[in-house]
Amino acid sequence: MTSPTAFEQAWELGDQVPGWLTVDQATMLWEAALRLGPGARIVEIGSHQGRSTTVLGIAARSVGATVVAVDPFVEGRLFGGTPTRARFEKNVASAGLTDVVQLEAEYSTELRKRWDKRIDLLYIDGKHDYWTYTDDMLWSENLVANGEILVHDAFSSIGVTSGILVKVLCGNRYTYVDRAGSLARFRLAEPSWADRRRVLAEMPWFLRNVWIKVLLRLRLRPVARLFGHDSPYDPY
Repeated sequence: MTSPTAFEQAWELGDQVPGWLTVDQATMLWEAALRLGPGARIVEIGSHQGRSTTVLGIAARSVGATVVAVDPFVEGRLFGGTPTRARFEKNVASAGLTDVVQLEAEYSTELRKRWDKRIDLLYIDGKHDYWTYTDDMLWSENLVANGEILVHDAFSSIGVTSGILVKVLCGNRYTYVDRAGSLARFRLAEPSWADRRRVLAEMPWFLRNVWIKVLLRLRLRPVARLFGHDSPYDPY
């Protein structure tokens, strides 16, 4: 294991990259990557400008692993297209990770159909609708037994949470472990009833997050503060 100072240095670089990832969530990504060994492969779905990629990449380097970053860099105001890709590549280079991070600039749902390599850790932060999220979970077909799946915006996005209820709560393939904010950790293993109850126990927090989003859309930030949300951004 590397020292806490190593994470602090990684986060100092990662935190300079715009995006939606808290220090607690970065810690969860970091620790998951450190549980891997030499030659391991991390697949990150949804990289944006490289905030999480930087943390995963530095952790991967310390254990001899690599990161495959999958992002189509869709054009438009929301995602930024080509300029966002340029920022991603610049941030990866600035962190000295060009030999650790491999970019696949493609839709995850299309690349998955051709993917045949082993995956040791899967991080999903792609499009948040039900159909894309559940398709991204199918990358786990190449995940090692008992491998970890980290999902951002779990229990804070209607699409992602719906997918979790169908595929995790009502399925037999994934076990919910814990979360840091909206970053949830799952394991590729059949769940027990206790595991399923932990999913249900997150529903009040999910409903609170949906309510916060409604308040923000209505420009009622003072009311959102009463529910403990003092940010202009959606809960993450």
